[in-house]
Amino acid sequence: MCGIAGIVEFAAAEPTIDETLLTGMADTIAHRGPDDEGTWIAPGRRAGFAFRRLSIIDLSPAGHQPMSSPDGRYTMVFNGEVYNHESLRSELQDRGYSFRSRSDSESILLGFAEYGPAILERMTGMWGLAIWDEQKQELFCARDRIGIKPFYYTVQNGRLLFASEIKAILRHPAVSSAMNVAEVPNYLAFSMTGRDATLFEGIRKLRPGHSLRLTADGGIVEQRYWSPLREDSEELRISEEDAQLEIMRLLRLAVKDRMMSDVPFGVFLSGGVDSSTNVALMAELMDRPIDTFSVGFKELERYNELAHARRVAELFKANYHEILIDHHDALAVLEDLVWHEDEPNGDPVCIPLNFVSQLTRAAGTTVIQVGEGSDEQFAGYPWMLRDVRLFDGYWQLYRRIPPLMRSVMYWAARPLFEARRQYLALDYLRRASFDDELYWGGGSDMTPSHLRRLFADGNRQLLAVPSAFNRSIHHEALSIRPKADILQRIAYYELAHRLPELLLMRVDKITMAHGLEARVPFLDHRLVEFTMQLPARLKSPDFRQTKRLLKKAVESILPNDLIYRKKQGFAAPIDEWMRGPWANYSKDQILNSPLMNIGLFDRRKVELFVNAHIHGKIRAGKSIYALLNLALWHKRFIA
Repeated sequence: MCGIAGIVEFAAAEPTIDETLLTGMADTIAHRGPDDEGTWIAPGRRAGFAFRRLSIIDLSPAGHQPMSSPDGRYTMVFNGEVYNHESLRSELQDRGYSFRSRSDSESILLGFAEYGPAILERMTGMWGLAIWDEQKQELFCARDRIGIKPFYYTVQNGRLLFASEIKAILRHPAVSSAMNVAEVPNYLAFSMTGRDATLFEGIRKLRPGHSLRLTADGGIVEQRYWSPLREDSEELRISEEDAQLEIMRLLRLAVKDRMMSDVPFGVFLSGGVDSSTNVALMAELMDRPIDTFSVGFKELERYNELAHARRVAELFKANYHEILIDHHDALAVLEDLVWHEDEPNGDPVCIPLNFVSQLTRAAGTTVIQVGEGSDEQFAGYPWMLRDVRLFDGYWQLYRRIPPLMRSVMYWAARPLFEARRQYLALDYLRRASFDDELYWGGGSDMTPSHLRRLFADGNRQLLAVPSAFNRSIHHEALSIRPKADILQRIAYYELAHRLPELLLMRVDKITMAHGLEARVPFLDHRLVEFTMQLPARLKSPDFRQTKRLLKKAVESILPNDLIYRKKQGFAAPIDEWMRGPWANYSKDQILNSPLMNIGLFDRRKVELFVNAHIHGKIRAGKSIYALLNLALWHKRFIA
């Protein structure tokens, strides 16, 4: 796991790339790679790469990057892990290639020399990578299928810059840190920005499952090479028992592959089904105790799952480690988290994740297995099944009403919903009344019905931004697979947006802040491809029991009382903190921030919103946390 950065000057008469500039970009993300560093500049000085290394595979200097092919044609920087690199190596050796290291980086580099971009289809793992072709004077970049690893870039004034983190791009003197106002509604609505743009004007994300090619004349081509939905795939006709057996086979394979490491590894353990499954499957493959790491709260113990985590650790004879935090600990790290997140992440789970990552690294562990990705595939969130039931019921009936009548019904009902502060219910009515999409994802927080009560009157046009973005994902799913059922569309929505840009980015940014590599067995692409072909009724026959198929599958390795206990989820007590010990701090930071002076928000409306939560009239701790995070980010990067 590493940090990468680079510059390509495709239009400059006299390229200005120098080693000092590249080193500065790499130093900005030194936390991602404390073990080694390197820079490289092409002979014509039109391209330059910078690298920070966290040594995981082949700890010797032979794994150093940037890495060039023996003939000097290709040079690469790579962030991630490719778990099948040894089989790729054998295949390439059979074709006459010689290797100088045991690193997965060399397998990718020589694989690209042999297969070109098609090497991505042969790789199993996670990555953000860039390869310079000296012969063609072209740059090739790619992000892994699921989006476990980040890749940011910008194209300005004949220059392309890329990096694992935005702050490395901002280190370049030609890049300014202006706020992208058009993405603020998406951030507030979904707790994250969209799939392409960021909150920094002109700085973009490369989508999961996409590659980017920059040609010698400055042409840019982005291309999808993988999708969790496939047009040519049919729904699998398979029994529930056979589905369970295949899920366990693929999970065992995914866990085994992700235990590839030359350094100590462990697992984040919450005590839920996903992390407990990771522990159970790792225990099958190890001849020593697993190191597990958990976090809880000194106060508000109802948020803790530590008793369940301890039981799992005892059951599998693990070395159990835990850390307890309170609101004082959490408040002390908020501004540091803003720096590491790059752009604000509206999920307060970043806070406990920071402390358990710190605990893990201090214990000498460098690689950690995490449980993200299960809920998206197996309908593990209650709101997913709620919206499936709604879609199959009242939604279809209501949409049969003539549009004009639906509009009249909405405008008549809106004052009543607003008087009761039922903004989410109001927004469902708005979606049905005006032909918007039903499902807005698990990250949906402040709907347009909420946002209209925060933005200044002159910015009402921004209220349409989240709806347009939301529709684009649904339309994309149907364009790939027109016959997709509603649960497949919902799963695609989560896999295309919330999972990579919120959940996986919180894991990447926070673990890497501590020089820790996180691996995600449930997001092995072979498992995702299988689960996305399963019929909806096989996953949940009545659309009421979350994660039913997975739970049935893991009955062979976990006790039933652990599997079927009430889902609690990994959360932070943000409602209580925002109403109690953080109330004055958050109110002051939001209302007196430079963000409130740019005319985007109505300060009085924001104050009423914050006060309504403090006084117990509404429950909006997570929304206020998102506003606080935005204000702290703006002060750190923009103001």
